[in-house]
Amino acid sequence: MNVLLIAVGGFFGAIARYSISLCFKKVYPTTFPLATLTVNLLGAFLLGILVGSGMASSAYSLLGTGFMGAFTTFSTFKLENIQLREGKNHSTLISYLLVTYTIGISAAFLGIHLGSSL
Repeated sequence: MNVLLIAVGGFFGAIARYSISLCFKKVYPTTFPLATLTVNLLGAFLLGILVGSGMASSAYSLLGTGFMGAFTTFSTFKLENIQLREGKNHSTLISYLLVTYTIGISAAFLGIHLGSSL
């Protein structure tokens, strides 16, 4: 049953990520990977809420592992880092790394705190 919940959550998480990425790229055309940054920061915050809430295992399988696992994208983040480095966009690369890690971890902690108070 958990495998099915993860698959369903992953299906919707991937569609949500793709939709948000398309929208951001259309509205904010930039060389900065804003779409991936937004998805990953939002994902860190939402996953923090799920973890902090202490939800049931089956709900976590659907939302945490399935949806959030497919919604956030570590592989795209790493690929964009490599592309920025190869394109010699060092200031953008450093900014992207710093913002992703510092705000991402902070967003996850904030989400956990908020989730535990729900």
